[in-house]
Amino acid sequence: MKVAMKPYYVARLIVSFLVELALSNIAVARVVLRPRLDIRPGIVAFRTTLHSDLAITFLANMITLTPGTLTIDVSEDRSTLYIHTLNVSDPEEVVAGIRRAFERHLLELEK
Repeated sequence: MKVAMKPYYVARLIVSFLVELALSNIAVARVVLRPRLDIRPGIVAFRTTLHSDLAITFLANMITLTPGTLTIDVSEDRSTLYIHTLNVSDPEEVVAGIRRAFERHLLELEK
């Protein structure tokens, strides 16, 4: 992964991460401030198409740094991340959100 060679993609990743960070903070604050706790925590298996250890590590750390989610394990073949999420009412939506916000930018950096 030659990050220094692709400043545009790095900037897009940073902006996407900051947007997701803000949105997640708002979502978690709403959950915390509600008088009734209405959450469905669970674990989601996220199959990644990333190949390099560095990109997978970045993805796992960005997921963990985003409030409401935590990467708890990576499969031995490095193809699946197991993610605990605060609200997993729709697992496919969680996976699509991670793919859209983080993985697609990391894929550009891996090229």
